[in-house]
Parts: sequence; C-alpha cells; structure tokens
Amino acid sequence: MNIAYVMAEGRGDTDLLLADLADRLIAGGTRLCGTVQINTDRPDTHRCDMDVRVLPDGPTLRISQNLGAAARGCRLDPAALETAVAQAEARLAQGADMLIINKFGKHEADGRGFRGAIAEAAARGIPVLVGLNSLNAEAFHAFTAGLAVQIPADMNELLIWSLAEVEPRVAA
Repeated sequence: MNIAYVMAEGRGDTDLLLADLADRLIAGGTRLCGTVQINTDRPDTHRCDMDVRVLPDGPTLRISQNLGAAARGCRLDPAALETAVAQAEARLAQGADMLIINKFGKHEADGRGFRGAIAEAAARGIPVLVGLNSLNAEAFHAFTAGLAVQIPADMNELLIWSLAEVEPRVAA
C-alpha cells in the first residue's frame, strides 16, 4: 500500500504545504488528482473561509458555511464537500499519477468523504498523500491498517517521497 500522510503543527500549515507541493508536482508534469485546501482569513470573525481546489486545475469550491460570528459547531458544508469528492473521483477515473487529499477529516473517519477515492487509488497502485490531524489519526490508521507512512512536514521530504512513488508509474 503506497499511502502516506503529513501532519504539520501550525493551524493551516498542512494546507499550505500540500498546496505548494501540488503546484510543484503539476509544474513538473505529474498528473495529480484530489484536492488541496485554501483558507482565507475573515476580518469579521476568528474563523476563516475554507475552499478546496480540485486538482489539477480547479474548480475551487467553498466547503465552509458562514454560521455567524458566535457559532461554535462544525462549519463544513457536507454537500460542497461531496461535490469536491465527486469531481476528484471523476478525475481519478480518467487516470492519475498521484492522489492528494487535503485532509482525512471527520467525514472520512465516519466512512464518507474521500475515503472511497483513497481506497480506489490504493487498489490501483496510485500513490496517495493525505493531510492528517491528531483528531482523526486513530480512524486513519485503522482505515489504512497501520500501513500508511508518515512523511515529515518538510517540502524536500514530500518531494522526495512523491517523486519516488510517481516516477516508476510514469516510466511504466
């Protein structure tokens, strides 16, 4: 199983790292599919807007809901997330060298979201890189049967792993 994950410490750091990695890989000719997250700070609240870009070239979809400044609950828009999932799965079906998923989150932990795309890519031998946080780590490790490897939150390490996984597929 060629699944890896990355966990960065700062709020939004994993998102920035994966978006930068995706841009570099696409520029180098890697056929990517999946999603990367772009957060936009909102001056009227302590929360940000969450958007995902469907790889490789969009669209960008808003996956957060504006529930008001005092809201404390989950802001994820499940319908928007499922739209992103469907678009990423369609691109995976067209062929890809690698799948990047911005986060294995609560939806994936509960058996929904990008879980099917991750399983499909792994079954087809397509390398998968997932952003992960500690809240969903146990569910992720159960899903991958403990076989996923952690890549340090370092661009050089991510590039080394990605290219080592992708180059044999491209050469074949």
